[in-house]
Amino acid sequence: MKKVFLTLILLIMAFSAGSAATDSVSTGPVVDISTTLGDIRVRLFDDTPVHRDNFLKHVREGYYDGVLFHRVIKDFMVQTGDPESRNADSTKMLGAGDPGYTLEAEIVYPRHYHKYGALAAARTGDQVNPERRSSGSQFYIVTGNKFSEAQLEQMRLRQLNERRQSFFNSLVRSRSEEIRALQDAGDKEALEALRQALISQTEETVKDEPLPEQMVKDYATIGGTPHLDGQYTVFGEVLSGMDTVEKIQNVATGRADRPIEDVKVLSMKVEGE
Repeated sequence: MKKVFLTLILLIMAFSAGSAATDSVSTGPVVDISTTLGDIRVRLFDDTPVHRDNFLKHVREGYYDGVLFHRVIKDFMVQTGDPESRNADSTKMLGAGDPGYTLEAEIVYPRHYHKYGALAAARTGDQVNPERRSSGSQFYIVTGNKFSEAQLEQMRLRQLNERRQSFFNSLVRSRSEEIRALQDAGDKEALEALRQALISQTEETVKDEPLPEQMVKDYATIGGTPHLDGQYTVFGEVLSGMDTVEKIQNVATGRADRPIEDVKVLSMKVEGE
């Protein structure tokens, strides 16, 4: 009887452990990508629904069939999704094509970050795209490099200062008339008090928080591109096929990081459909 009771306890513990492990795994639809250099299997995140649904729509419509990996940078990333790359001759500059719309940013950081194998949306730069809206079709898969804890901490502090400076500048712009009036009145004491208040508001809003342990571990052991974190939408991850991504990132490239010999997406399919 005791042996039976002990067996039941062990079975319950095993079931509970299995359930907890399943719960901790990101959920979302899986897409199979077939390329001229092999296959890649990716999972899309359910907590980036705009990007998930847009990607699935393109996959079901065959939008990506025949497009090139038009931008490949070793130890950084491989990018595709430009509809103008289909049958493009070797002289054509690629990277500006899209379906005629952009997507609102869904930057779920630090839950999703640019670790090795991350799937993220390409976009134009902050100068012309301050809202960091994503391309309606172009995406990239991260390869990157490995980073030590010291390097990550240095990067974190730099990014923290940049975010705080940006937020502080936005506060200053929102109070520009008040600041101008105080300057015209020569009220240095009030100006300094306002400056200190804006600094306090900035520090309270943009908090100085350490990087999550798992993120530090991932960047140290498998690598990635942490300098992109918090700036681009990461909406999925590679489940299998990073050997194919490695093949793509190692091809010879020419002008504008385009592979000299075309690497194509042959087809995509939503798993189970």
